[in-house]
Amino acid sequence: MRTHNVLLIGGGGREHALASALKRSPRLRTLWISHPANPGLAELGQPVDVPVDFREMYRLRQFCDHHDISLVVIGPEDPLAEGYADALTSESRLVFGPNKAGALLEADKSWAKHLMRAASIPTAESRTFDDPEAAEAYVQSRTEAPVVKASGLAKGKGVFVCRTKDDATEAIDQVMRRRIFGDAGRRVVIEERLTGPEASLLALVDGSNILILPPCQDHKRLRDYDEGPNTGGMGAFCPSSTIDDAMMSRIEREIIVPTIDALRREGIDYRGVLYTGLMLTPAGPKVLEFNVRFGDPECQPLMARLDSDLIDLLEATATGTLDQIDVRWKPDAAVCIVLAASGYPEKPRSGHVIEGLDDAAAMPGVTIQHAGTRRDEQGRIVTAGGRVLNVTALGRDLGEARRRAYAAVGKITFPGMQVRSDIGRAAVVAGA
Repeated sequence: MRTHNVLLIGGGGREHALASALKRSPRLRTLWISHPANPGLAELGQPVDVPVDFREMYRLRQFCDHHDISLVVIGPEDPLAEGYADALTSESRLVFGPNKAGALLEADKSWAKHLMRAASIPTAESRTFDDPEAAEAYVQSRTEAPVVKASGLAKGKGVFVCRTKDDATEAIDQVMRRRIFGDAGRRVVIEERLTGPEASLLALVDGSNILILPPCQDHKRLRDYDEGPNTGGMGAFCPSSTIDDAMMSRIEREIIVPTIDALRREGIDYRGVLYTGLMLTPAGPKVLEFNVRFGDPECQPLMARLDSDLIDLLEATATGTLDQIDVRWKPDAAVCIVLAASGYPEKPRSGHVIEGLDDAAAMPGVTIQHAGTRRDEQGRIVTAGGRVLNVTALGRDLGEARRRAYAAVGKITFPGMQVRSDIGRAAVVAGA
């Protein structure tokens, strides 16, 4: 059984969850991390002592060669879109994560829409614009308010589900003229607003084989009852009963397989996570978005439930051998609750001291992932980002996992903390 020195790239809650799962593997020798400023990651891995910057990729390659790193795990979307997988893959080194061409599925929503249309993959009707005036004129010509999306990468916050056409015009102005998401707003995708329950379906893809992971459900809006602005995600739970076996088969047949086939026709050997954000409409499942990495916070409950060796899964994905392994999941349900900083998502405030972490982590079934934290000069853990912490709990069922997670949340305090109180509530009520 081959063992690995592993480099984990990324510094958020998703990467903390991945690092914790990697540390459980008997196949791990040394874990190297790209973001030691994250206190949670710093406790689990050795810091990389060269810049993790695409402009100095030769130094990172030399580091990997010198330290015999045989597996690189890329967590966030930005390095995937920049081409880290292409640059770091070698005869002696595997990389988990799609290449730059495959990352276009997330990095360019317009390109993804074109791919879906060409392959007859069900998705919302849409138009792409690079001229804000033309986009606004199109909005005014519609009978209903649409969804406005920045075409590029916007940290999960570039989607505006508009209630009125005036809201859509304002969104276009913010994205294309004020450039609140930078170059990600050079173009916008304007699409029809779909209705129905949402679900997240993640699959591992090794170029030809597909391994579908247990379905999750994310909560994107900042406040309870899906109010407030879109965020990167305020909580998630797994498994979700929104997708039954019949619906799972339909999604695989009508969406997942055709997407991989379409990528192969484009000459793209896709290896990594394919995250499909879905709306289960009255007309059937439709794609809201694709991501090319583990969702954040969906990754946290997935890793909490994973009973297999994570390195087995990552290696099989990178080597095209997913059909040769079995994956095991704990029977427990898992809930992840995000604690966000005051001012998030527009202008999160940093530097607030966080209290109660040890008490929360000591509770049964609970783990804490650091997402936007750091240590100050006195060694205290303080807020350092929009989404600050993830509180993840396992339970015999969703209700118990939820109770444990919120009991742990109750132990943690920092000024201005924002947290939804309804993560998983509707699913518990529906299952009651």
